[in-house]
Amino acid sequence: MPQLTIARIRNLVRALDYAVSVHAAEELEDDNLTILDLENILLTGKIIERQREPHTREIKAVVRGHSLDAVEAESVVKLGHNGTLVVITVYLII
Repeated sequence: MPQLTIARIRNLVRALDYAVSVHAAEELEDDNLTILDLENILLTGKIIERQREPHTREIKAVVRGHSLDAVEAESVVKLGHNGTLVVITVYLII
């Protein structure tokens, strides 16, 4: 499976090749963020941390960027089995 880099994340977002988990959709709504805010976070952000799931060994990336209103936020993403970007969660940095 290809490595999860910020360039790969941006390419997948630009190609609209991503899926938003139910949890992430709920978090977007709770924080009054839109899908465009999420895309901006991923397109302007940097990977600040990589995490490995202990059971599945999947690599997740924490991306810190900005919403359209320039509010700092983070999103946790991973590559799905078919190469699609999966957005696990998103949240504001307060």
